Amino acid sequence: MEERKVRVRFAPSPTGPLHMGGVRTALYNYLFAKQHNGDFILRVEDTDQTRFVRGAEEYIINSLKWCGISPDEGQGVGGDYGPYRQSERKAMYRQYAEQLVENDCAYIAFDSADDLDKVRQMAKDAGSPNWQYNHITRNSMKNSLTLPKAEVEKRIAAGEPYVIRIKLQRNEEVKFEDLVRGWVSVNTNNMDDKVLFKSDGMPTYHLANIVDDHLMKISHVIRGEEWLPSAPLHVLLYRYLGWEDEMPAFAHLPLLLKPDGNGKLSKRDGDRLGFPVFPLEWHNEESGEVFSGYKENGYFPEAFINMLAFLGWNPGTAQEIFSLDELVEAFSLRKVNKAGARYDHDKTKWFNQQYLRAKSDQELAELLKAEALEAGVEVSLEKAAAISSLMKERAYFIKDLWESSQFFFQAPSSYDEKTLRKKWNQDARHHVQELSAIFNSLDDFSAESVESAFKAYLTENELGFGKVGPGFRLAVTGQGMGPSMFDICAILGKNETIARLHKALETLPNG
Repeated sequence: MEERKVRVRFAPSPTGPLHMGGVRTALYNYLFAKQHNGDFILRVEDTDQTRFVRGAEEYIINSLKWCGISPDEGQGVGGDYGPYRQSERKAMYRQYAEQLVENDCAYIAFDSADDLDKVRQMAKDAGSPNWQYNHITRNSMKNSLTLPKAEVEKRIAAGEPYVIRIKLQRNEEVKFEDLVRGWVSVNTNNMDDKVLFKSDGMPTYHLANIVDDHLMKISHVIRGEEWLPSAPLHVLLYRYLGWEDEMPAFAHLPLLLKPDGNGKLSKRDGDRLGFPVFPLEWHNEESGEVFSGYKENGYFPEAFINMLAFLGWNPGTAQEIFSLDELVEAFSLRKVNKAGARYDHDKTKWFNQQYLRAKSDQELAELLKAEALEAGVEVSLEKAAAISSLMKERAYFIKDLWESSQFFFQAPSSYDEKTLRKKWNQDARHHVQELSAIFNSLDDFSAESVESAFKAYLTENELGFGKVGPGFRLAVTGQGMGPSMFDICAILGKNETIARLHKALETLPNG
């Protein structure tokens, strides 16, 4: 038998922005597909038109693009199995719902929303708050199982609204193997007769999902844990439609949890707890609400993806920094955890820091130049590269690099209070005055030359670094600590360094 080609899909609903948990689902699908030379498909599941949010589909596509998780086919890309938006596939679902009815695997139900509300209230009053439409209760409802065939046909002909529900057998054990959780078994006595086809002519998620996965030849369904309770129903639908031999393998991913581990990380937790939960900033056109995004917060997409991969998966080695290609090579569904994964914002920042440090000075120079330009400051790439090389070890984000580098762009207007109080005195003034004269005599103002002249001054006057260095740094940068002063002086240049030394002598108290 020919081996089945790996085809996976990420199938979000356009009901709002793409949560980072959704991005992780897309990422795991992508990694699995690429590892097996398979196809990664983007399908938009918009069967629930009442929850449709304008702009959400475009946001999903843009988010995946920013993350570098590119679909091989699907919405916005095209392919041989389209359309990839479920609302555009509407005409094809009814035949499968009707096939299930013909095969006695589903039935037509005429119960209105009011009818169902009344039954639920009666059950609640009788002490059964969790009433379900199932193999017992369906026998007392208005459906094709209880009404004469002629009446059913008459109601349909009259245009009476109806839904199609799956007809579950009593006391049947539904078993399937989950690639993350192992064997799962559920008895149909604990399930209800879900609606498969709605009165508005649209399928529910359950039917559309199965039909689309079958027609698109999906080999593996990798999705969030919240869909695990629906999986037995989906297994039965494959069986009832005669597609059991082509049923995909299932893998249900663990939940993303809040930092304290108490509950699922929700869409509203991020800004409340001080971190983004969306890849890109989201503007809700209807409510006017704005939610922050990782991109706008200064994260590199590679760092965001690397962090997400580790929320629920571990390679089993000490390695933590993985490129997307390395993740493809190392990823395994067998190494995905069953338990929920806690989000750690400090660790997320750490990942970004590692990626920032790993970038070349030239790459950082481009980013720093753009950040400076946004603030209305012009800087050459040469200077930006030198600053980046010197300051990157202290930064998590490019904005940190920019903010911590302010003294390169303007002379200090204030001076570190603690250093001023403890280190600035008459001796410090004298040393700064002497250094100013020494530096002025230098033809070569490289870091090596400045260091050599500074150390010669210490040696000649039998001084330790601590007697001269703090006052020197305070005068040039206004700060009490930082990177090498010799490198700083070389970047600032001779004229600017001496001008700052003079300014400090004029501005700071006599000590």
